[in-house]
Amino acid sequence: MFVDSGGWLSIVIRTDRYHAEGSVYYRRLLDERTELITSDYVLDEVITRLRYDVGHEAAKRFIQLVEKAIEGGVLRLVYVDESIWYEAVQVFLQYADVRLSFTDCTSFAILQRLGVMEVFGYDAHFGLVGAMLQPVV
Repeated sequence: MFVDSGGWLSIVIRTDRYHAEGSVYYRRLLDERTELITSDYVLDEVITRLRYDVGHEAAKRFIQLVEKAIEGGVLRLVYVDESIWYEAVQVFLQYADVRLSFTDCTSFAILQRLGVMEVFGYDAHFGLVGAMLQPVV
C-alpha cells in the first residue's frame, strides 16, 4: 500500500475532511500488518504542509510517527533516485494536459516500478496509472 500525502494528512490533521475515515483506515492497515510504502518526496510535501498550515510541533510529531513506523518495520521509505527522477520526468511530459505535481509523477514512477496498485490517499490522479484509492469515500 503506497501512502500519498492525502493519506498522511488525513491521519494527522484533525480538521482534515477525511480525518475520521483516514484514521480508522490507517489503524486497520497497522492491525493487519500491511506493508506501507511512501517516498521522501511525499514526506517532504507532508512535513512542509504541516509546518505551514498547522505548525512546527505538528510537523515534528509527524516526523516521529514516520520514524517509529520505519523502525517498527511497518513503513518502507523509497528515496527518489536518478532513475526514478527520469521516469517521473517522462510521466510529467506524457501528461502535459493534466495538472500533476512533480511529486505525483515520482509517486507514479514508484508505483509502476514496485507493481503497487493501491494508494492510501484521495487524489483521483492516481487513476491515470490504474491505481485504486483507499479508503473508498
